[in-house]
Amino acid sequence: MAVTADMVNTQLKLVFENGTDEEGNVTYRRKSFNNVKMVATEEQLYNVATALEALQQNLLSTIERNDRSILVDL
Repeated sequence: MAVTADMVNTQLKLVFENGTDEEGNVTYRRKSFNNVKMVATEEQLYNVATALEALQQNLLSTIERNDRSILVDL
């Protein structure tokens, strides 16, 4: 049985520091961008994320790429 993964969606998530809670722990806020081109390279997504950081009030903590695939039995 041969199984392949067909990518169907890519999402870019930016995680920003959003202050602290009452115990002094850092809180985070996420911004998600859907329908990202699946052929976009990691470097391209990183460059977009850092460009968007300049437009934000909070410090960028993490850049995430989430790819979703469907497994198909051939």
